Amino acid sequence: MQRTSFTGREGFCRLFAGLKARQWKQNHNRRFTFNAAMTTFTDDPIDGVPSRTLRYLHKPNSVTDEFTTGVERIYRILRKHHSRPQKLSLALHESGIILRRGIVERVIRRCGDAGVLGFRFFSWASQQPEFHPSPDLYKAMVRMLGKMRQFGAAWAVIDEMGRTHPEFVSVEMFVALMRRFASSRMVGKAVEVLDEMPKYGFTPDGHVFGCLLDALAKNGSVKEAAKLFEDLKVRFPPTIKHYTSLLHGWCKEGKLMEAKFVLIQMHQSGFDPDIVVYNTLLSGYAAAGKMEDGYDLLREMRRKSCNPNAISYTTLIQAFCLSNRMDEAMRLFVEMRRNSCDADVVTYTTLISGFCKWGKIDTAYQLLGSMVQQVCEPNQNTYFHILAAHEKKDQLEECLDLLSNMKRSGCVPDLNIYNVIIRLSCKLGELDQVATMWEELVDGGCYSPGLDTFVILVHGYLEQGKVVEACGYFKEMVSRGLWPSPQYGTLKELLNELVRGGKVELAEEAWRCVVDKGCELNVFAWTIWIHALLSGKYLKEACRYCLEMVHAGFMPQPDTFAKLMKGLKKNFNRHVAAKITEKVKKLADDRKVSFKLYKRRGVTMLNENVMEKREGNREEKMKKMKMKLGKRGGAHSYRGSLSVHQS
Repeated sequence: MQRTSFTGREGFCRLFAGLKARQWKQNHNRRFTFNAAMTTFTDDPIDGVPSRTLRYLHKPNSVTDEFTTGVERIYRILRKHHSRPQKLSLALHESGIILRRGIVERVIRRCGDAGVLGFRFFSWASQQPEFHPSPDLYKAMVRMLGKMRQFGAAWAVIDEMGRTHPEFVSVEMFVALMRRFASSRMVGKAVEVLDEMPKYGFTPDGHVFGCLLDALAKNGSVKEAAKLFEDLKVRFPPTIKHYTSLLHGWCKEGKLMEAKFVLIQMHQSGFDPDIVVYNTLLSGYAAAGKMEDGYDLLREMRRKSCNPNAISYTTLIQAFCLSNRMDEAMRLFVEMRRNSCDADVVTYTTLISGFCKWGKIDTAYQLLGSMVQQVCEPNQNTYFHILAAHEKKDQLEECLDLLSNMKRSGCVPDLNIYNVIIRLSCKLGELDQVATMWEELVDGGCYSPGLDTFVILVHGYLEQGKVVEACGYFKEMVSRGLWPSPQYGTLKELLNELVRGGKVELAEEAWRCVVDKGCELNVFAWTIWIHALLSGKYLKEACRYCLEMVHAGFMPQPDTFAKLMKGLKKNFNRHVAAKITEKVKKLADDRKVSFKLYKRRGVTMLNENVMEKREGNREEKMKKMKMKLGKRGGAHSYRGSLSVHQS
């Protein structure tokens, strides 16, 4: 059989189409199902193009929809009232929510990193008569409280479990708590967990001790882990996993001498290094840039009949790629294949990423074609690196071609892929393409647009002068609950553009949407909004929102107060000035801040801002003058050279 040759993007496309057509021809009668209730794999042609696709069949389910709606409703209540426990409890009672089995776990998952919200709901739910606790719920709470570093509350949850549901207590909970203590560098508290376990009917064994060593070593406490290992050798006999954890910790900190000493100890204890140990040491050499030592270790592995695997080679290849030593990375890749070690998707993706990073897209396509030939399916990450390289060169058509090939191969594009194409389309002003990508993303059902997608859309439409569309995407983002803590760059750019364009009512709609949806607003968010109004000379509206800000318990920044007073003085509006001054003065007294110093600081900041603005304008004028003089000088020199040449 003749081997197909290909070069660059076009060669890959021809190779890809040929291979996929042959595959479809051989298997066109085959149909198989995986989890048929939700998902179906099919090789039927779509729009005349043979492809193996993954189709998601969403069957309407009224119970599921109602469940999801309930979770979202609870989440919105938590976001709005979490800082006021009594009001939160009242709002949850009045909402008429039924605590079905599993709903508390779903709400906690919905809260994500906002652990305070999850804990508030758990505290309320646990006091309700229809509360149904489960082991998974308690595990989730222990993990969440540990992540929040609320260790006292985490122990309280475990104590309550021990009293009311002792069968729910598990070793995994103690391990989770250990890991959280270790990540907080609280070594003593992590070790204390071992001593507390017997009180709940559990005896720590080698596995639990290994988890403790692993947690300490991975979180920068390898020195303490090594000492603990020596102190408790008798109580917990060493295992190869214990040594591997210490080895990983020393390698992570770049202490290769200590890592080699652990290797010696391992030999003395009668343990032969396995592939995990060798790969850990290889990662240490790679991180330290000691590539020759890495090569020596590969040879030692083969000599000791522990053949390097794909991870071994990929670790060194990645180090070469990061330092732009692509020739050496490819030599190692060739050696890997010569030694009958099959490259996996991570190996190929690492090389493709390296070549794309240094602008060698054709080589990346050759590797992508090689993957297809070797029946190594590229994943979303593989395609992402090539798309990102095309994005740098503003090559939208190439991105769309690659996206099409990606879909035909059965690889479902993820949010990162869509974000690249949407961002590039916005940059190039291809707003029809943006709309197409948006519809595909929303209607596809596989992924829901995330915060990054909306931020890209808002900034992209603003850059194209489409402030109304940008505001629409912004409000949808906020209404979906994707903006719990405002990103001040996005907020500032949107509000300033709307006010600058005279669309104050639309700007007020956007701001009101942020307030009504329970986003976490602080003094910086209010300052952005008030300053945007002041920059557009909307003094009346700025004063109104300043009073709202004070009513919400936020004290204006000194320069904000000074700006408002200056504007009101010009307009002879002493009544409003006195009202704002009275309320701000009360806030200052409550916070034990000198109002006189506050006022003086505001005037100073305002004057400094004016001076900086003037200097900036002066520098800009000087640059323009120099550019004009440079052009004139160039024209004179050209004329002079021309006259000399003619003479």
